Parts: sequence; C-alpha cells; structure tokens
Amino acid sequence: MSASSNTTSGLTDSEAREFHNLFVSSFVVFTIVAIIAHILVWQWRPWFPGVNGYTQSFLDGVQHVTSYLT
Repeated sequence: MSASSNTTSGLTDSEAREFHNLFVSSFVVFTIVAIIAHILVWQWRPWFPGVNGYTQSFLDGVQHVTSYLT
C-alpha cells in the first residue's frame, strides 16, 4: 500500500499497525490492573456478605471518627 493513499484516519499502513499494537498492549495492561484491583477489593470486602453481614460497615468507621470530633 502506498503512503499517498487516502484513508479515513490519515495514517499510513505502518503507522496504523503501530498505533494498533500500542492500543492493544495498553488495553491488556489496563485489563490486568483492573483484574488485580478487583481481586484485592474482593479480599478486603466481598460484594456478597455472608449470613451475618459485614463485620464492620463504613458508617461504623465514620461514627468512630466523629466521636473524636465532638
């Protein structure tokens, strides 16, 4: 393919391939980071609590902090 061909992006074939490779590798890295973040959050606080619910809720922590302020 020649460099003078008209494309909608304005990139040559080699530039388009280079951009595609960069986009795909960035997407893979983002996906891996997101999966790791989800696993860490799941370990910290599962999305589905057990029969007894969560051991401590966010509001309990806020009430504890506000007790020091008043």
